[in-house]
Amino acid sequence: MSESASQRGPRTRSYRDLIAWQKAMQLAKQVYLVTERFPAEERFGLTVQMRRSAVSVPSNIAEGHGRLSDRALRMFLGNARGSLFELETQTLLATDLTYLKKEDADSVLTLTAEVARILNGLLRTLEVDEA
Repeated sequence: MSESASQRGPRTRSYRDLIAWQKAMQLAKQVYLVTERFPAEERFGLTVQMRRSAVSVPSNIAEGHGRLSDRALRMFLGNARGSLFELETQTLLATDLTYLKKEDADSVLTLTAEVARILNGLLRTLEVDEA
């Protein structure tokens, strides 16, 4: 069985102290900026989908931290990871449709990969021994 949060050491005081949340916020801002240039007909389509996915990542990290249990945090980090992969897929589609320039897509995809690595590391630290 994994050790409790109190045995590992004190939790960060605020979700805002988490590097994962900080990078996810950077990613969300980047997505808002690059989707401003999408065609008007996508205002209620891919633009909204990408923005919602992007905002969901830091929001889930914050919500999980606020639940005050490792189990809840793990679940919400998993949700954040799912939203991150949705965003990655939507970014690839937007690039294929030429709504995104290659350099903008590369910037978003680089940040999604970085946030994914950080989330994966956090998830590994919260793994529950199921044996």
